[in-house]
Amino acid sequence: MRKYYAILVLGFLFVLQASYAQEEHPCNDCHEVDLALFESTPHGGTACLDCHIGGERRHRRGLEPVNCGACHADALAEHSESMHGEATLHRFPDAKLPTCESCHGDTHTMTRVAEAASPVHASNQGETCGVCHGAGQPASPGVRTVRPIEAYTASVHADAIHDGEHGASCSDCHSAHSALPHSDPVSSIHRLNQPGTCATCHADITAQFERSIHGLAAADGIEESPVCTDCHGEHRILAVSAEGSPVSATNIPIRVCGPCHSDLRLGEKYGLDADQVPSYEDSFHGLAARGGVQKVANCASCHGVHNILPSSDPGSHIHPDNLAETCGKCHVGAGTQFAIGPVHMLADEEPNVVVYWIKAIYIPLIWVTVIFMALHNLLDLVKKTRHPAPRLRIPPEHCSIKERMSVPFRIAHAVAALSFIVLVVSGFALKYPESWWADLVQIGDGTFRGLIHRVAAVGLIGACLFHFGHVAVSARARRQIAGMLPKVADFKEFSHRISYNLGRRDDPPAPVRLGYVEKIEYWAALWGTAITAITGFVLWFENFTLANLPGWVPEAATVLHFLEAILATLAILIWHFYFVIFDPAVYPMDTAWMTGKPPFSRAEERGEVICENSDEEEGDS
Repeated sequence: MRKYYAILVLGFLFVLQASYAQEEHPCNDCHEVDLALFESTPHGGTACLDCHIGGERRHRRGLEPVNCGACHADALAEHSESMHGEATLHRFPDAKLPTCESCHGDTHTMTRVAEAASPVHASNQGETCGVCHGAGQPASPGVRTVRPIEAYTASVHADAIHDGEHGASCSDCHSAHSALPHSDPVSSIHRLNQPGTCATCHADITAQFERSIHGLAAADGIEESPVCTDCHGEHRILAVSAEGSPVSATNIPIRVCGPCHSDLRLGEKYGLDADQVPSYEDSFHGLAARGGVQKVANCASCHGVHNILPSSDPGSHIHPDNLAETCGKCHVGAGTQFAIGPVHMLADEEPNVVVYWIKAIYIPLIWVTVIFMALHNLLDLVKKTRHPAPRLRIPPEHCSIKERMSVPFRIAHAVAALSFIVLVVSGFALKYPESWWADLVQIGDGTFRGLIHRVAAVGLIGACLFHFGHVAVSARARRQIAGMLPKVADFKEFSHRISYNLGRRDDPPAPVRLGYVEKIEYWAALWGTAITAITGFVLWFENFTLANLPGWVPEAATVLHFLEAILATLAILIWHFYFVIFDPAVYPMDTAWMTGKPPFSRAEERGEVICENSDEEEGDS
């Protein structure tokens, strides 16, 4: 009887199994898989039982996990050894590591990698990887990078893919299944392997880099030698023209070359000159770059970008035989008649005797002049404050004030004054681009500052030419200028005034219309204008200068232009402003520059008052 029941049960099972085998998709009775969609996936030709082992039996207790390695053994082996696999899980048991489905999507609806709908398509990898790497915190205890996906989505690589062009996705750099930490020598992002990884897309550039001084040093195992990511960044790689790019024109000296070539430790270790970046910053190019000018030479303009070679290499851009060509890219004809001198020079290094003597003369001259002016005016102020003279603002009825400045003089003075102020602000804004006053003229990329500086220079020179023309046609003007010639009486007046202000004499100097105060100011103004104009033209027309004048001329002109600007500015602030603003005889202002006539107290002091029965004549204007 038992045999009968056993045969009956076995027969039933046999019929059931045959029925199961004959049904094309038996799992669909319960799981309702979209068969049409499934068949369009990469696994569409795979039977359910090929992945779900044991599915032909009852599986209330659950099925065995799907083993993708049965078909994708190589990928699974790489994954298990990667940061996403078991190797990391051994070190950090609590780490949340991605599975196959985490990246590729559900097996039944999976799309091919080449399809735009695939989570691992190049255009979607940022979003897919961002599930773990874009939350603002490290993805696991072993990952320290924060927000790499946000950085990547702002890069040129992501933009290119978004625009349908060829760009780099996460897997292009980190690999698809064998992502390893950068410290692993086998990792695609290890320092020594980075050039090879980038070479997948940038083969020509990588070939140049590998022959360069940086590439050769990196290949020799020098960890401090820069590779691709040290200059361009890691995830947020921007276009060269982008303002925030490390390799933009204004950022290269400080953010790219500066960290190594200003590092005292690296300089001592590898014999690097630590003065290269500071000397560039103080040069004309560096000052313009600090002021925001984009079209100005930076480190890469002269040394090259990826093909940087030592200056002793005949192929180097900065080899002595190649300097004319290198500088000629911006300055046509540079170095064709005279050799280009040293470029990186610090302030305390004198490249030529001319610059040495300019500094040797001008720097003491500035100190002596400023101290003299300050002491002279301080003594005068103290004397007039302690022993004020009667001050009449309105002349008596029988007296009048001579016209001190005719209309042509006032026009020339107004243009010169306005031009000088603009020159001072815009000029020192170049020398000190981070200063507060630089913001007054730093508009856009910095070219505006240079434009108004040159316009103001033309205005100052024009005011001088107008003044000379006025003197040439006006007899009265010629008489006034003739009175500006130094005389022995000027030294006597100076000695008398100093003695009076020191209390050694009781009587003030006799009134003079044009004394040593006005003469010093007039001739100093002409001298300063001539010096700054000549040196300014040398710097303005740099292509002509570099092509036709010796190499020391631009540097000498730069130093002389700057020092004379300092002297002129201090002279105006200390000497001129005192006598036209702060002098008690005219405070709060000498109105001669507006009305042509000074206040009565100043007119008395200078003998410019005409009273009845006076035989003086003004002459023709």
